[in-house]
Amino acid sequence: MKISILDDYHDTLRTLACFGKLAGHEVKVWNDHVQDTDALAGRLKDTEALVLIRERTKIQAPLLERLPRLRLISQRSVYPHIDIDACTRLGVIVCSNMHADTPSYATAELTWGLVLAAMRQIPQQMASLRAGTWQTGVGSTLRGKTLGIYSYGRIGKVVAEYGKAFGMRVLIWGREATLAKARAEGQVPAQSREAFFSECDVISLHMRLVDATRGIVKAGDLARMKPSALLVNTSRAGLIEPGALVNALKTGRPGMAAVDVFEEEPVRDTRYPLLTMENVVATPHIGYVSREEYEAQFSDIFDQIIAFAAGAPINVVNPAALQFVRAPQGDR
Repeated sequence: MKISILDDYHDTLRTLACFGKLAGHEVKVWNDHVQDTDALAGRLKDTEALVLIRERTKIQAPLLERLPRLRLISQRSVYPHIDIDACTRLGVIVCSNMHADTPSYATAELTWGLVLAAMRQIPQQMASLRAGTWQTGVGSTLRGKTLGIYSYGRIGKVVAEYGKAFGMRVLIWGREATLAKARAEGQVPAQSREAFFSECDVISLHMRLVDATRGIVKAGDLARMKPSALLVNTSRAGLIEPGALVNALKTGRPGMAAVDVFEEEPVRDTRYPLLTMENVVATPHIGYVSREEYEAQFSDIFDQIIAFAAGAPINVVNPAALQFVRAPQGDR
């Protein structure tokens, strides 16, 4: 099959052991990011199987309708960037392993790295040292402070364990099912939503972005946080009400934020508000970007291609498309 891979920024996939699974297929890897429909339609006009790296590129109906040879989209995790209805109508199978049983340790580790960087002012201290001015400011230790985990899922659970290893008190908040799971595993739920935001010194968000969670963190929630508190978001920017975080940081509640995700990505504008604030530590959505995580993710993604080529697709998220799946077309 003719396979296209989008958004492999650093040409990493060819260096992975699992890339060998695609031997015998014609593979084209694109290292830049393009969202323009005309440009993508030109690049992908002969593509039969499309590999996506998470949500980096939106795949919507206007593009899909211009890709008559496309038969499969293979990726991992959630798929809000893909028009599933259009794929089904056009006979394009979407396969995505939701990896519900395995946490992203890479994301959990980055989350903790951001916590340490923000609380100890590591980026600011590095900048001061490089500027020849030695120390700047005084950071805060974590031991004895309260860590809040909003949603006790796969990643939230790991981050909670890191917090306890650092001598922190851990509080959990989320849906009732989340709180019940936390209690069953010996964790302590907050007394209330208001108490959660007001008591915690560090709050880390660990939810999927779906309709029910979009904007779930409100301006009023942030206003309850301590002036010394830190909000960490390595999940999705859309979990926070639009504009609320920037406004909250300007008013000093919370006093700091550490983010790996943004409302529009990639962010290339150096004037982007969060990038201009001294009380923000920011990274370019690298939570899952580690060699080990890539091996795990793309092993699954390439297995989905192999299964599809063998006539037995796996992890199909739009099974109704199976009755419309396109037949392979000959070379033109």
